[in-house]
Amino acid sequence: MVRRVPSNVGGYVLAGGKSSRMGRDKALLELAGKPLVLHAAVKLRRVCEDVHILSKRPELDAYAPLVLDLHEGCGPLGGMEAGLEHSLHTWNLFMPVDMPFLPSAFLDWWVKAVVAREKVGARVALFTVDGLPQPTFCMLHKEVMPYVQHAMERGEFKVFSVLEEAGRELAERQGVILGRAFFNLPWDGSAEFGREMDGVEGEPWWTPTGAQLAVKHLWFANLNTPKEFAEAEQFVDALDT
Repeated sequence: MVRRVPSNVGGYVLAGGKSSRMGRDKALLELAGKPLVLHAAVKLRRVCEDVHILSKRPELDAYAPLVLDLHEGCGPLGGMEAGLEHSLHTWNLFMPVDMPFLPSAFLDWWVKAVVAREKVGARVALFTVDGLPQPTFCMLHKEVMPYVQHAMERGEFKVFSVLEEAGRELAERQGVILGRAFFNLPWDGSAEFGREMDGVEGEPWWTPTGAQLAVKHLWFANLNTPKEFAEAEQFVDALDT
């Protein structure tokens, strides 16, 4: 058995939203007895060298150190700007606080796959799930930072558009096709993901459980409303945190 080591990647929980559709701060809503922010931080600690929370709420500091937005009120892109400015890592993983069902094993595989693609030009990585881009869950190379900063200066806050443009310009700079620099992976729940090791000592989350595989439709789901949260409570056996 081989003991795994977190990747040399920075991990950031996006938790600066107003939670207006939920009606209360969803970062502290408890699922299976643990707040959503803790579920997110636990997952990121398994795969990232260090973890921070992008929020100004002091109560969240109990779960990981906070990083404050450089420009308040600019949405998730403002959090990404702050994370990229703060990070000392080449690659950084951004994860919404309200996406608790994505298995840690999948997350670990994806982080390794993206980092390995750096040598062929990867600089932005994200998923398009059932035809809808999911840009707030992404891996960003440090070279993306100036493009995010320039977008913020222009008042452009649409995450997907900004990241796609960054990918386009970085592809041109490297002389590679867009799909290499802007690695947008389609996902409909039917794909399988790879393995690099047969087992990991002391890491029960390494292999997805039957319960997790049965709720693939929830892996990328964001819990935005009380109804969505109530439905999620029916599947707590699929959590690995």
